Amino acid sequence: MPERALHQTSTTERGAFCLARCACGWTGMARRARSQARTDAERHLAAVRGTDGTDPGRPVE
Repeated sequence: MPERALHQTSTTERGAFCLARCACGWTGMARRARSQARTDAERHLAAVRGTDGTDPGRPVE
């Protein structure tokens, strides 16, 4: 799955905040809870796969 390779997520910490990032260029909101940043990344991947009914071309908010 070449498209899957374009979507490798990770979390990054900046001071007291954590945010999710993806190899495709997507960046989630800064969160104080690491678990919420990981959830943002999971939602992004789900949107890319289209499993949650959202448009894969739209950024997940």
